[in-house]
Amino acid sequence: MLFELDRVTATRAGEVVLDDLSAVLADGATGIVGRSGIGKSTLLRLLNRLADPVSGTVRYRGRDLRDADVLELRRDVGLVPQLPALLEGTVADNVLYAQRLARGDAHANVDIDASLRMAGLDSSFATRQAAGLSVGEQQRVMLARALALEPSVLLLDEPTSALDGESTAAIEQTLRGLRDRFGLSLLLVTHDLDQAERVADRVLALDSGGIREAPASAGRGR
Repeated sequence: MLFELDRVTATRAGEVVLDDLSAVLADGATGIVGRSGIGKSTLLRLLNRLADPVSGTVRYRGRDLRDADVLELRRDVGLVPQLPALLEGTVADNVLYAQRLARGDAHANVDIDASLRMAGLDSSFATRQAAGLSVGEQQRVMLARALALEPSVLLLDEPTSALDGESTAAIEQTLRGLRDRFGLSLLLVTHDLDQAERVADRVLALDSGGIREAPASAGRGR
């Protein structure tokens, strides 16, 4: 068992978005689909304690997250947000940033090239200015920044929503590689059922009634 939610209620901007939600999320690659505003992003925020529930319990590998060290948790459970949020400076500066923040080490020892390769970028990107990258390249840098912490779990919040079809397909291929070659557990939040099926081993649907196995799409080929 990776995560367990036990009767969790959570709010966003004072409005209840998850109401008495119970679910078990297993190791492997899981897609979570649902309409905009249903609480998918809030769910991910609960899983690495960017937010806490109003009531109920969230557990990670059997441990109540309220008892977890937040920095330790975020080293093991990386989050890639919906839109890139890069710092001024080079790609290397951005990849190092996560280590410095998480470990409090200004001289963090990070294999930047390895992190970039895992995210589908070659080593030449390390010295490029983040501001000059395409949106697709910026999203890969966000992925590399999360991977630099060597997490065992990646939370991905609509990681291709701002990308064109070609960039989306490339990111999906990278995610499948992280799942298959490196054994990372993935939790992919998306509004696109077909995408969830291309990337994940299991697809769940989140709606006002809770969370359940998603029905197969017409193009399902897993």
